[in-house]
Amino acid sequence: MIRRFSMMMAGVVLGVGATLLVSQGSTKNIFGQFWSGGQAVAAGSEIYRQLNIFGDVFERVRSQYVKKPEEQKLIKSAINGMLSSLDPHSSYLDAKEQADMRIQTKGEFGGLGIEVTMENELVKVITPIDDTPASKAGVIAGDLINKIDGENVRGLTLQQAVEKMRGLVNTPIVLTVIRKGADRPIDITIVRAIIKIRSVRYSVEGDDVGYIRVTGFTEQTNDGLNNAISKLREQMGDSLKGYVLDLRLNPGGLLDQSVSVSDTFLDRGEIVSTRGRNPEEGRRYNARPGDKTGGKPIIVLINGGSASASEIVAGALQDHRRATVLGTRSFGKGSVQTIISLGSNGALRLTTALYYTPAGRSIQGKGITPDIVVNQPLPDNLKGRVEAAGESKLPRHITGADEDKDGSGSFAYIPPDKKDDIQLNFALDLIRGVKKNAAYPPDPEKALKKKS
Repeated sequence: MIRRFSMMMAGVVLGVGATLLVSQGSTKNIFGQFWSGGQAVAAGSEIYRQLNIFGDVFERVRSQYVKKPEEQKLIKSAINGMLSSLDPHSSYLDAKEQADMRIQTKGEFGGLGIEVTMENELVKVITPIDDTPASKAGVIAGDLINKIDGENVRGLTLQQAVEKMRGLVNTPIVLTVIRKGADRPIDITIVRAIIKIRSVRYSVEGDDVGYIRVTGFTEQTNDGLNNAISKLREQMGDSLKGYVLDLRLNPGGLLDQSVSVSDTFLDRGEIVSTRGRNPEEGRRYNARPGDKTGGKPIIVLINGGSASASEIVAGALQDHRRATVLGTRSFGKGSVQTIISLGSNGALRLTTALYYTPAGRSIQGKGITPDIVVNQPLPDNLKGRVEAAGESKLPRHITGADEDKDGSGSFAYIPPDKKDDIQLNFALDLIRGVKKNAAYPPDPEKALKKKS
C-alpha cells in the first residue's frame, strides 16, 4: 500500500489514542530517592539494590563494550524497555518526539500546506491545501519535488524530507520541482506560515444528507465539526435529512475533544468516565444542554481503524440511542495516556486510566460492536496482505473487564471511491428510508436515563 503522509501532520502519522494532557512535573533520582510532586518517597532496600545493579551494568557497558556506545541511546533504550513491559502505549518521548506530539495534538504548525507521498525516490505532491503558502506559490498536484533548498531529495526518507520543509513561520524555502510538460525543473520560493491540520472534512451527499469525516481528535476538531454542521445546514436547509459521522480509520487523539464532539450531538447525560488505580481519581464527563444538530438522525461509521477517542464518541452516542453505529467492530483501545513533562528531557507517556461508556461498558480489548454490522470487502490486491487489527491482539495489552475470546478489531479499510463504499452507501440509504433495518432508527425507550 502507498504510505501517504501529510505536510499538515509534519510527516508523522501517530495513533495517539485518547490522550489526557497534563502539566505534571515528576522526576526521579534512581540512585537515591524517588521524588514525586516535590516530596521524597523512601524506596525499600530491594529497590535500591536493583537500581545499583542497573547502574553497575550501565557503567560496564559504557566502559567495556567492544565499541563506544551512545550513552544517551542506552538510557533511552533502558527507559523504553521498562515502559514497554507495562503495555503497548506507555513510552518515553525525547525532546524531538515531544515536539512532534505537540504538533499532532495542537493541530497546527509552521509549514507549506501540501499533502505528499514518495514516488521513485522523489517527493510527489498529492495536493496543495487550499489557501496555503504552497497553493498560493503555484505548487500543483503531481509536482515531483527534486530538491529542497538546493539539497537533493534522493536518499532522504519521506519523513526527513517533510521535516526539512516545515520550519519557523515567515521563513522562506525553495522547492525545485519537476512538472509534467515543463522542459526543465522549476524553482518555487515559498514562505512558511501557520498550517492548521484539517481533522474534519464534510460534503453534501446527494442533496439531502450531510457527510462529516473526522480523521483525528486535535485541538482543532470540535471547531471544525461545528463549522461543518453549520455549513451543511446552510447548503441544504430544510432538505437536510440527517448526518453520517465517519470515524473509520480514526486512531483517536485528545480526550477533551472526544468529549466536546460527543456533546455536540447530545443534550444531556454522561459521555464517558475514566477509572484509574485509585478510585478517588475517577472522573465523569457530562454533556451540556443543546444538541447542535437539532435532533437530526445520525449514523456513525466505524471499523477496525477506529480507536480510543473515536470509540468514546461512538460508545456515547450508541448508549444514549442518539445514533445508530454501523460498520465493523472497532479497535478496542480503552486506555488513557497522560503526558507527564520531564522538562528539557522530554516527556513520559503513561497509561493512567481506563475509560468506560455511559452504560459502564469497558472498551479495552473489546471495542464497540456496531448496531448494524456491514462488512466492507477488501479488493483482490489487499487480500491476504491486510489482517484484522485490534487491541486484544497486541502483546502485553491490558486485559479489559469485558474482553472476550472474540477480541476486538476488524479490517481497517475504506475504498478510495465513494461509489465503492458499501458501508457509507448503506448508511445513506438508511437515512433516506431506501433501506429498512431493525436497528435504525434507534429506540429512544432504550436510551440511558441518567442525569448530567
